[in-house]
Amino acid sequence: MIAIYARVSTEEQAKHGFSLKDQVRQCQLKAGTNKVKEYIDDGVSGEFLDRPALTKLREDVREGIISKIICLDPDRLSRKLMNQLIITDEFDRRGIELVFVNGEYSKTPEGNLFYSMRGAIAEFEKSKINERMSRGRREKARQGKVLRDFQVYGYMYDKESEQFIVDEDEAAIVRLIFDLFTQPNTMVQGLNGIALYLTSKGVPTKRGASVWHRQVVRQIMMNRAYIGEFYQNRWNTEGMLGNKHRKDDEKVSMKERPKNEWILIPCPAIIDESQFEHAQRLLSESRRRWAQKSKHPYLLSGLLRCGDCGNTMTGRLSNNWGKKVPEYTDIKNTAGAKAKGCGRRVKAQMIEEQVWEQVASWLNNPNEIAAALQQEKTKEPFETGEIARIEKEIEKTKNARKKLIKLFAASEDGIAEEEIRQELKELTQREESLNNQLLELTNLLNSTHNTEYNMNVMMEAVQYYLSKGQEELTFDEKRDLIRQVVREIRVYEDSVEIYTF
Repeated sequence: MIAIYARVSTEEQAKHGFSLKDQVRQCQLKAGTNKVKEYIDDGVSGEFLDRPALTKLREDVREGIISKIICLDPDRLSRKLMNQLIITDEFDRRGIELVFVNGEYSKTPEGNLFYSMRGAIAEFEKSKINERMSRGRREKARQGKVLRDFQVYGYMYDKESEQFIVDEDEAAIVRLIFDLFTQPNTMVQGLNGIALYLTSKGVPTKRGASVWHRQVVRQIMMNRAYIGEFYQNRWNTEGMLGNKHRKDDEKVSMKERPKNEWILIPCPAIIDESQFEHAQRLLSESRRRWAQKSKHPYLLSGLLRCGDCGNTMTGRLSNNWGKKVPEYTDIKNTAGAKAKGCGRRVKAQMIEEQVWEQVASWLNNPNEIAAALQQEKTKEPFETGEIARIEKEIEKTKNARKKLIKLFAASEDGIAEEEIRQELKELTQREESLNNQLLELTNLLNSTHNTEYNMNVMMEAVQYYLSKGQEELTFDEKRDLIRQVVREIRVYEDSVEIYTF
């Protein structure tokens, strides 16, 4: 049985006219008969071996169904020289006659050399096509044009102008998300609360789904397009096209390019920049601010940090002469904790009363809030200390990896090889996690500290507090007001420092 193999990708069909019908017709002419079995891959890249029609052809060859294969060009079999050689070697070992319409393939040294040269040229051509397309897209982006519809919530894509325009209905939801997250609200709490709220109200997502997820809300909150900054050429997706042909542990992940390679495309702003920056500060603390509720509620949960060791201080019940007493401590007993803590402990009632007294004083006297914000400018940002600590941890992790690599190289007969590999993997993951924390803190430190906006937010907290009255406030309302005013509390041996936004 004679087989015809034809393949075309959309890109090649548009550029070179390699239509499937034309390929099949020329192959039939080469075969001299219409009694052939056709194997057609339509719109499939020649970069990978795992193609439906090609896979079926190889199976039929192994089963002895096919005796001769006709193809237009070697690059129809594959755009990679190595894959071409694998396929032709597989056919040769089974005595299959391989014929190309454009050029003959002979099993001689000269024929093999010519075939290899054509394969190398095809691979080079594919790389050049990709490079030209990427360069063209970058140049188009530099001209201020949006390359395609990126499906950004709050915007529509205008094909004629190649720009984003505001979708007023979606933009209203974007503003609502930021307001719910940055303003005092006892009904909706955190990213998950916003997602549940939008779902309950029947608001559709960009793709028309009825259910919102916290990660979708988080992506919206972090997207700088809403302050008029849309970036193209930010992500490197090279190689991801073939993920569907790879195993899970071999898949290529999307990587962020260096910031100097990003291309800024101005777009209509939906959110005020000061509110956006305020939201970024809240997001950096959201994981511990909105932690799951414990059996015993703690007023300052997610806000306390030891001023000496830098560990967060969490609430727990301590045993005091048979009586359970709530306290905050920086001690970490969980496996894999970054630092065990220096052992600082403080009674919950004492520090909660101290902090609430200060916050209530600010809320009762708005002028004190302005003074506190002004004083905040003179304090060293708490992020500075955290950055220094994380940089030390990164250095320690790097040194630990170097020692393990030396130990691995010096070990004989694979002694403890698996243990060393596992520890190296854990250290690599830890270093990556620390680098992510460092980047987040650095961005937070460099973000705009907008006193005017923060003052407006605090005035909203004042109005809410005065409208309720101190005696009428519930535990949850007190906690929300504290979180609205305070970004972090540092606990030292003889003092407590309260940092406002």
